[in-house]
Amino acid sequence: MTSKLLFDLMNAKSVSGDESHVRTIIEQQIKKHVDTISVDQSGNLIGIKRGKQPKVMLAAHMDEIGLIVKSIDGDGKIRISMLGGIELLTLIGQRVHIETNKKKIHGIISTAAMNDGNLMDTFPTREDLFIDTGLTRKELLSYGINVGTFISLEQYNSFLGSKDLIYGKALDDRIGCYVLIELCKKLRTAKNELYFVFTVQEEVGLYGARTSAFNINPDWAVAVDVTNTYEAKQLRLVGKGPSLTVKDAEMIGNPCLNRWITDIAKKLKIPIQPDVSDLGTSDALTISISRGGIPTAMIGVPVRNIHSTIGIASLKDIDNLIRILYALLKDPPKALVL
Repeated sequence: MTSKLLFDLMNAKSVSGDESHVRTIIEQQIKKHVDTISVDQSGNLIGIKRGKQPKVMLAAHMDEIGLIVKSIDGDGKIRISMLGGIELLTLIGQRVHIETNKKKIHGIISTAAMNDGNLMDTFPTREDLFIDTGLTRKELLSYGINVGTFISLEQYNSFLGSKDLIYGKALDDRIGCYVLIELCKKLRTAKNELYFVFTVQEEVGLYGARTSAFNINPDWAVAVDVTNTYEAKQLRLVGKGPSLTVKDAEMIGNPCLNRWITDIAKKLKIPIQPDVSDLGTSDALTISISRGGIPTAMIGVPVRNIHSTIGIASLKDIDNLIRILYALLKDPPKALVL
């Protein structure tokens, strides 16, 4: 696989509600490989390969976890609100940048105790955290930084240990975006009418998938995302194959579609990891309950340290995920039942 494109997607600044940077990259990648391309009123990017019925929707979300300015203290400390589920411990000492049309400002997330070099006697709360940019409140305001300005987490993305493992920020869900881009390029002709949907605001409420699924009204759908690992129980392991959601905290994957995907993986001799979890959900939820109900599966790859800037994933898992979905779309099911 070409890791450069994946790293470019990971490096793009696109927190929930501010997805335009990564949307531009994706649009440039797929526009020559689809019949039509558009951005809907929610901000979702939709590329369509025309074909016969049934109509199939493939979804991956463009947004990543991040922060937004909640207030600015008199001394210039920026107080924050979170975009998505973020573990507080991963934020302390984290580098960030804030980009406006006037300037790009760098900062560090800190606490009062950390500023003074003291040990933290108690576990910090979100209210204890602030961003130190070295600028005064007046200077921040002059650069266009105010309540509601988006804040991106910084990280250098690279290989880890071997050429199979990568680490960095925004693996959730730039991996899914990369997979859809590669599928769009590989599928020169489509038996079905294929909708490649790159959704917005998954991390804060699955909103882009909800509006796009309603408008498209597909016959069936696949959401492509990542899953957390469960290494203590030797489940959802990095490098051991894609992960297929049987159940998460809020939905059950369509059994018929899941069986179809599992059978394809077996034919290709690709290991697949069934996923039963009590935590989190994905775009698959809102797609599956759109209108009168849409048969939907969620498949992805396991990521260590999910929802942080030090996520770890396997390129082999990503390649195998592309192979499975390519085979699924080359010989798609005509009808799905429970």
